[in-house]
Parts: sequence; structure tokens; C-alpha cells
Amino acid sequence: MKALSVAVLAVAALSLATPIRSASAGCAGCSPMKSAASAAYSLPEVGQLAPDFDLPSTTGHHISLAQYLGKKTVILYFYPKDETPGCTKEACDFRDHSAQLQQAGVVILGVSNDDLTLHADFRHKERIPFPLLSDTDARVSKLYGVYGAQSHKGHTWTGISRTTFVIDKDGRIEQVWPKVNVDGHVDEVLSFVSRHQPNGT
Repeated sequence: MKALSVAVLAVAALSLATPIRSASAGCAGCSPMKSAASAAYSLPEVGQLAPDFDLPSTTGHHISLAQYLGKKTVILYFYPKDETPGCTKEACDFRDHSAQLQQAGVVILGVSNDDLTLHADFRHKERIPFPLLSDTDARVSKLYGVYGAQSHKGHTWTGISRTTFVIDKDGRIEQVWPKVNVDGHVDEVLSFVSRHQPNGT
């Protein structure tokens, strides 16, 4: 009986000495679990299906990705804010190349977190010929992984990181330009689209 008690005490001591691996600890061959937050801000990759969306626009109607499936390639560009220098230049560059892009068989959609009133003023002032979509709650911006903490020259804020997607007729991501530098960007987009759709088909 005494020997049994000693054995039980030995097992208990061994259990206490063995560290318990937490659920979050890493292990060889294990895949780390993504948190909901990290998943929300994951940038879609080339070849993946683009997240669908349905947003109010300056056309007076909601615009969805689904309405272009099987019909048009979509240039979906996210930008931080109406009437700011970089966003104005980008919008005007898309405006100035819109005819060529349309000939290549694509539609242009701009998205920011501004409301429709600001969008309408911006579109009218800069004579922007394509729709601007309003994502005021950042729901779609998060789906596309472009919304989060931003920083520039020591300033930090939460908002959109300037990003452009080309989405093909099957609804798949064909190209991504993250953290866009507006200088020469639209020329690069036009070159890509023209190479991949030389006949506007």
C-alpha cells in the first residue's frame, strides 16, 4: 500500500513539472490560426476570387461586382479621400485615360470612405466620367484588405491604403497594385490591360 502511495505521488509530481502547451503556442507542422482581424485585412492575391460588393454610387444606384461578371473587366481602385492632392491627380489621370480604357473593354470604379455628397462634388469639379462608390463603414475596404492603420511622415491614422485591382470577367483578381504611387500609375494600368485584352474583349 505504501509503495502504491509513493507511485501516485511520483506521477502527480511529474504532471506538475510538465509545462502545459497553450493553444496559441507554435508547434512543428502546425498551421497558425489567423485571427479575425488579420483575416479582415488580408489583401486578395492574383488568381483569387474577388470579394463581391454592393455599394451606393454617384450614378444614383447601387453598383455591385456581380453585375459585371461575364461582361466586363473591372478596374477597382481604392483611394483615401476626395479633394486631396494625390487622390485628385489619380482620379484625373484615370479620367484622361478613360476612353482608352473603355476601348480595352474595362470599366473604372473608384472607392473611398467619403459619402455620396462629397463624391458628387468631387466628380463634378474634376469632371470624372466614371462612378465613385461610397464605402462609409469601410466594410468593402476591409474585405479587400486595404483599410487599417496608415502612416506618413510621422503622422498615423486609420483609413484606406491606395490600392488598385484589375478583376477579370470571371470575377478573379488579375492584378494588384498595393500602396500606389500615383505618378505613372494609370499608364501602368493601361499597359497591363492592353496587353491582356488587346482587342477589348
